[in-house]
Parts: sequence; C-alpha cells; structure tokens
Amino acid sequence: MFEPPARASSSHFGNAPYLLHGSVRAVLFDLDGTLADTAPDLVAAVNKVRTDRGLPPGPYETLRLQASHGARGLIGSAFGVTPDDAAFAALRDAFLANYESALCVQSRLFDGIPALLAALTERGMPWGIVTNKAARLTDPLVERLGLAEGAACVVSGDTTPHSKPHPAPLLYAAERIGIMPGQIVYVGDDLRDIQAGKAAGMATVAAAYGYCGDSLSPAQWQADAVVERAGAIAPLVMSPA
Repeated sequence: MFEPPARASSSHFGNAPYLLHGSVRAVLFDLDGTLADTAPDLVAAVNKVRTDRGLPPGPYETLRLQASHGARGLIGSAFGVTPDDAAFAALRDAFLANYESALCVQSRLFDGIPALLAALTERGMPWGIVTNKAARLTDPLVERLGLAEGAACVVSGDTTPHSKPHPAPLLYAAERIGIMPGQIVYVGDDLRDIQAGKAAGMATVAAAYGYCGDSLSPAQWQADAVVERAGAIAPLVMSPA
C-alpha cells in the first residue's frame, strides 16, 4: 500500500487553476454533498424518526448542514444527543433503517457533475469515490445514481480499518487505481475530506456548494482550491485540450 509522501507546501499548488494542470492524473470525490445531493433523503430519514416519536420534523436547512456527517451529525442535530448518550444507538438504528428503505428517492447528482465525469472519462483520467458512508449504503446508492459503471474505484467508510480524516481510504483508492497520491486531486465538501487528502499527499479541492457543516467555512480549510459550483472543478484538474 502507498505510504503518504512528504506533504507539499500550500504554495506548491496554490489556488491558481493552472498550477493544478499537468501533474493531475486522477480525481477522487467524496459522495454526499460533493457528487450527489443526498440531503433530501437523509433529512427525510431522520425526520421520520422524529415524527414516529410524536415530534415535528426538524428544519430542513439546519439538518442539511449535517448531511456529510452521517448518523452522528444528523441524530445530533435532530435530537441533541451524542454517541455517548444511551438513546443514541436506538435513534441511529431507526434512522439507518429509514434511510436504507428509501435510499435514492430525491437524491440526484449536482448540476455539472455528469458533464465533469464525462469529460474526465473522455480524457482518460480515472475518477473514483471515497466516502465515509458504509458499503451497504454506498454500493446501492452509487448504482442508482448511475455512477457504478464509470467509477474506477468505490471506497466506503468500512472498506479500510480507518475512515476519513485518516488518509487510509484515500491511499487505498490510489492503490486501486494504480496512481501515486501526488498525482491525484481529492474533492470534498467537509473539513475531514481536506484533512484526509492532505494527509495522503493529494491536492485538495473544497466543494463549497455542498453541505460544509456549520463551523469553519470552506475558505478556512486550507484546501488548495475552493469551488462554488461543480462546473468549476474541470479547469482545476484538466489542461486545456
């Protein structure tokens, strides 16, 4: 398995798009909030837990911010509990059951993503998915979103012993596609994505159009670039034809 190379200084990539050209041979993406807008189904699943308990639905925009944080973030926001609370396990299990039964009802790829993936494929640049979502949820969702055939790899939160922000999933993905980490860009909408990418020795792009949490703004994540729309990713990673 690849070992993380020495971390590049921020000035090596900078934020100028042309500085990412040339050395990039592959692109890896987070799933929820980066490739796909899955928040409608995730929020519906956690709100069903609330309504089943006689509570009103939580506000969509507040819960949407936690969509990249999985059960921990959504249950925490919807019920004000942490994994250390006795009630957490039952709430998590109910949420996951709801979500698994309605996995891809309103979820869709973000605008610009289909064209981006098509362009990468046309250029012969492999692209893959690295998510913290468990494989039993990732695999059917990727299939239903139409991503399974084109993805060079799909790495879930339980594929390796560690999940992001640990670099192990990204290093495993690099090994799967046979490209050194220093020639890969990782795109994600959460601080953990950027931390994992940097720890793996990859260039990083913060997807500010995604969920992004409710603490630090993407501009403060120290990513090599920040994009406000998915269509802005292509010029960062592909040299002009």
